Amino acid sequence: MIKNYLKIAFRNLWKNKGFSTINILGLSIGIATCLLITLYVLDELSYDKFNKNADRIYRVNVDLKFGGAEQKFAVASAPLAITVVKDYPQIENAVRFRSYGPSLVKKGEQNIRENRIIFADSTLFSVFTLPMIAGDPNTALKEPNSVVITKSMAEKYFGTTNALNKVLRFDNKTDYKVTGVIKDIPENSHFVFDFFISMSGADESRNNAWASFNFNTYLLLRKGTDPKYAVAKMEEANNKYMWPQVQQMMNIDSIQLRKSGNYLHFSVTPLKDIHLHSDRIAELSANNDIQVVYIFSLVAVFILLIACINFMNLSTARSSNRAREVGIRKVLGTRRSYLIGQFLTESVLMSLLSFTLAIIIASLIMPFFNQLAGKKLTLSPFDHPFLVPILLGFAIIVGLFAGSYPAFYLSAFQPILVLKGKLASGFKHSYFRSSLVVFQFAISIALIIGTIVIYHQLTFIQNKKLGFDKEQVLIVQNAYVLDKQAETFKNEALKLKDVQFGSISGYLPIPSSRSDEPFFPEGVIDQKKAVSMQRWTVDFDYIKTMGMEMKEGRNFSNDFLTDSGAIIINETAARLFAFPDPINKVITSFEDITDPTKMRKYKIIGVVKNFHFSSLRENIGALCLIPGRSTDAITFRLATRNTSATVKNIESLWKKMAPAEPFTFSFMNEDFNAMYNAEQRIGKIFISFALLAILIACLGLFGLATYAAEQRTKEIGIRKVLGATVSNIVGMLSKDFLKLVIIAAIIAFPVAWWAMTKWLQDFAYRITISWWIFVIAGMVAVLIALFTISFKAIKAAVSNPVNSLRTE
Repeated sequence: MIKNYLKIAFRNLWKNKGFSTINILGLSIGIATCLLITLYVLDELSYDKFNKNADRIYRVNVDLKFGGAEQKFAVASAPLAITVVKDYPQIENAVRFRSYGPSLVKKGEQNIRENRIIFADSTLFSVFTLPMIAGDPNTALKEPNSVVITKSMAEKYFGTTNALNKVLRFDNKTDYKVTGVIKDIPENSHFVFDFFISMSGADESRNNAWASFNFNTYLLLRKGTDPKYAVAKMEEANNKYMWPQVQQMMNIDSIQLRKSGNYLHFSVTPLKDIHLHSDRIAELSANNDIQVVYIFSLVAVFILLIACINFMNLSTARSSNRAREVGIRKVLGTRRSYLIGQFLTESVLMSLLSFTLAIIIASLIMPFFNQLAGKKLTLSPFDHPFLVPILLGFAIIVGLFAGSYPAFYLSAFQPILVLKGKLASGFKHSYFRSSLVVFQFAISIALIIGTIVIYHQLTFIQNKKLGFDKEQVLIVQNAYVLDKQAETFKNEALKLKDVQFGSISGYLPIPSSRSDEPFFPEGVIDQKKAVSMQRWTVDFDYIKTMGMEMKEGRNFSNDFLTDSGAIIINETAARLFAFPDPINKVITSFEDITDPTKMRKYKIIGVVKNFHFSSLRENIGALCLIPGRSTDAITFRLATRNTSATVKNIESLWKKMAPAEPFTFSFMNEDFNAMYNAEQRIGKIFISFALLAILIACLGLFGLATYAAEQRTKEIGIRKVLGATVSNIVGMLSKDFLKLVIIAAIIAFPVAWWAMTKWLQDFAYRITISWWIFVIAGMVAVLIALFTISFKAIKAAVSNPVNSLRTE
C-alpha cells in the first residue's frame, strides 16, 4: 500500500512540475529561515549554562536615585563580597571583577593592545566553571602580580600552552607571572576575557568605601537558598557598614533618603538571565534583549505559517484538477481512508523534499547569516545531536499539518457531483483560501512596516544632532605610553596642514565605563541639594576639538591662571543646581570618598550646551568638565576627506616618538555608531527575514494567480471574443487578489503600530510613527501583489481565444 502511495505521489509531483516546484521551494525557504532563527534563539538562550553552578550564581545589582539621576548599576562596593561571605553562611562564596580598560602586553620587542583584560578574585574558579589546562585553580590568583590566561593567549605569546611561571609585561611597567592556563571561554558566556589578573594586587579592592560602586560582584548561594535571602542580607550589611559612612559624609540616614524621594536598593540577577534580561551601567559586555528573541521567534513561526499556508492554498487550488480522479476512484470502491492516506503521503513526501532542500539552503546561507548576526552557528550534528531526529519529526508534522486540509477536503468529494462537473464553480471562490491569503499578506505588510520603522529609527540615530561633531575626528589610543611626550606629539601633529585642532583626554562622548559622583553648592552638604554627575578631566582645547558649543560663560583659557580650579557644567547640571545665574558660582565634591572632611571647590566659568555622551536610549545626564591630565587618548579634528594620508603622517610622528608601541586609532563616528551595533545587526536580520517572508507570500500568490487563470480560461476567451481588451482581462484577474491585500493591510496596520511603538520605547530619543509609513507599506504590498499577478494575468489576457474555445 505504501509503495503504491509513493508511486502515485511521485507521478503527481512530476506531472505538475510547476506547482510542485513552487510548493517545495516556498516551503523549503520558509523552513530554512525558521531553522536559522531557531539556531539563533537556542544560542541566545544557552548563555552561561555551561557553568556547573549556574542555577546558584547571582550577580549583585544596585539601583540608585540620587542628585537628580536614576541609575541601575551592575556593580557593587569593594567590601560587600568579602563581608557577606564572612557574615552569612548561606552565601557559600563570592567573586569580584574590576575592569581598568585595555592594556599593552609585550611580545618580544612588540607591544600588543589587548582589550579582554579583567582583575578577578582568587575565588573565580570556585564560582565559575573555567576548566584549567595548567596550574592550580585554588591558588592561581592568590598572589599579587599573578595572571591566568586562556589557551589562545598562551599560544599567542609563548607558542605553547605550557606557560606556567612565564612572565608577561603590561604597559611597559608591570610584570605578571602566569600561574594558570584555562580553556578559551565559550562564546555563549556573558563575559569573555583572555587575561584574569589577581585582584590582590589592586589597592582599590581593599578599600572600605561602601558607597562607591565599581566591582562586578557574583554570589554563589548554597543549595536551596532563596535569592531573596541574599538581597536581605546585603541590605543588612549596608545598614551596618555603609549608612554610617554616608551619615558621616552627608548627615543623612536611609530613612531620610527615602523620605526625600531618593533611594538605594539591592537586587540580584540570576546568572542565566544576565545576557537577555540585563542592560545596566558597567555590564561586563554588551548583552542582548529578550524582546529580540521573542520577535525573532514570532517571525520564525510566521514565516513557517506563510510557507504552510502557501502549501495548503496551492494544494486546494489544484483540487479541481484531481476531482475527477477522486470521483472515479470512489466509484471503483476506494475507501475515503485510502484517499486521505494517499494525499497525506504526497504532502509528507513534499515536506521531506522541502526539508532536504531547506538544510542545503540553510548550509549555504549560514556563513552570511553568522556574519550578519555576529554568531558562530553551525548545522553540524556533532554540535546539535538532536537536530536530525527533530528535523525529521518536524518534517512529518509539517507535512501532516499542511496536507491535512487538502486530504480531508479532496477525499470528501461526492462522486456523482464530480463526474457531472458540478464542482467547478466551487473552486472559483473559497473563503478559507482567501482568509489564508489575507493572513499571510497581513504578516508580510506588518514586516514591511517594521522594516521601515527600524530603518528610519537607525537613520535618525545616525543623523541626529548630538551636541558635538563626531565627523572627521581621529582618536589616537594608548596615548599614555607617550608619557611626558604626549603634549609634544599633539603640538607636532597640529603643524600638519590637514589637522585643525587637537586635545588630550581619555574622556570622550563614545561608549565607555564611567560613574557619577555627588556635587554640592558651596557650604552645603545636603543630599536634597546634591547633583549626581560625571566628572571629565580635559585639556583647554577639548571643547573646540569636539565641536561643542558654549551656552553661557566661557571656555577654559591659558590667559586665566585661576582656571586650574575652574569647572564647566552642562545644561542638565545647571538645571539641577537651580542657580539663577550659574556663572562664578562655587560647587564642591569629595576629594576622597573615604574621608568626608576632604572637599574640593570648583568655580563655574561656563555652561556647555548639552551633548549626548551615552546612548540615545538614555536622557542626557549631568556632566562637568575640569582641566587636568588624562592621557588615555589624543583626538584630532581633521580638515580633509582624504584622511588616509593625514593618518599616515600622524602615524609617522608616533613612530618617531614611540617606535616600539603600536599605533592604534579609530574615528569617533565609527566608535559612536558602535553603540548601536546590536540594533544595526537586528535591523539587517529583520529586513532579511521580511524580504524572505514577502518572497514566500509572492510564490504562493503566483501559484494562485496561475490557478485562477487556468480556471477562467474559457471565460477569458469568451470575453475577448465579445471585445474585452487586455487591460480589462488583467484588471478582472487582479482585482480579487488586490481586495485581499487591502483587507490584509487594514488588519496589519494596528498590529504593526502597536509592536513598533513598544520597540521604540527603549529609546529616549526616537521617531514618531507617521501615517506615511503605513501608506508606503500598503502601496509596496499592492505593487508586489500586482507585479506577482500581472505575469500570469497578462499571459492569459493575450492568449488566443480560439485555443480555449475550440472544444466548446
